Amino acid sequence: LNFNTTRMEIIDTYHSDRVLSEEIKAQSMGGFSFELHQRNSRLLTAAGKSASSYPSAWKTGTTIVGILYKDGVVLGADTRATGGSEVVDKNCEKIHYIAPNIWCCGAGTAADTEKTTELIASNLELLRLSTGTQSRVVTALTLVKRMLYKYQGHVSAALILGGVDVTGPHLYSIHPHGSTQRLPYTTMGSGSLAAMAVFESRYTEDMEEDKAVDLVRDAIRAGIFNDLGSGSNVDITVIRKDNNVTRHRTYENAAGNATAYKAQYPRLSKLTPPPGTTFIIEESFKPHATSVAAVEEIEAAATKMEI
Repeated sequence: LNFNTTRMEIIDTYHSDRVLSEEIKAQSMGGFSFELHQRNSRLLTAAGKSASSYPSAWKTGTTIVGILYKDGVVLGADTRATGGSEVVDKNCEKIHYIAPNIWCCGAGTAADTEKTTELIASNLELLRLSTGTQSRVVTALTLVKRMLYKYQGHVSAALILGGVDVTGPHLYSIHPHGSTQRLPYTTMGSGSLAAMAVFESRYTEDMEEDKAVDLVRDAIRAGIFNDLGSGSNVDITVIRKDNNVTRHRTYENAAGNATAYKAQYPRLSKLTPPPGTTFIIEESFKPHATSVAAVEEIEAAATKMEI
């Protein structure tokens, strides 16, 4: 018994020393570790599957932006909602109400952004009723980031939070894992790079409202025309220091009207075949059983009335 116990201790010590030496060696070499990739490959091989059988992440398509200007905050968003590669809504509302002085742009899964902002708006309403004071932007920020961090990124909501309170205008970007940034201008979504290019080239501090609105519009247009996941219209919300909020639903139809495009290219007459072009081999009509029964009931009722 003693011999076996001593042998096990020697084996355990040898194993621990080996693991420790490999760990030290890996740390000294630096670079990336592909152990998980190799493990996944072995698991897939053992299961008789290929890497393509793994479920892939869904790409979300949106362009949302926010900018601080001289007298407040301007938020902007496109209105296209996609499901995979299909457009499922051409006029989706992506600028959500948080409080009378706070609004929020949402990118990611539509249901997650909608319900997350509704929950935060409800909690802030209860807080206002309890305290009798105006909601502060940092309060909304804390509620959102704590909720998203709690779910470790599984709530797919990337948000741009903007508002004006007693301390002035504020603009924050909130990532799905709960990390936040305070910025003078920011973009998020699949069209964010194109929108950021517009901001980086034209943004200046203390902009006038009309120039800030035009800049946000052009940033959203850049996302619409350079990203397939963004499209349709431009929505803009302006939050001012005097607590006056102006919402521009469909501020601009960036994509244009299909009727106007079709009018520029008249359809050729040869593309519209006249009636009778297709030869009909046989034609028949068989009424549905319920229709026949209904007709018989009507005829029977008419006969009784005549009698």
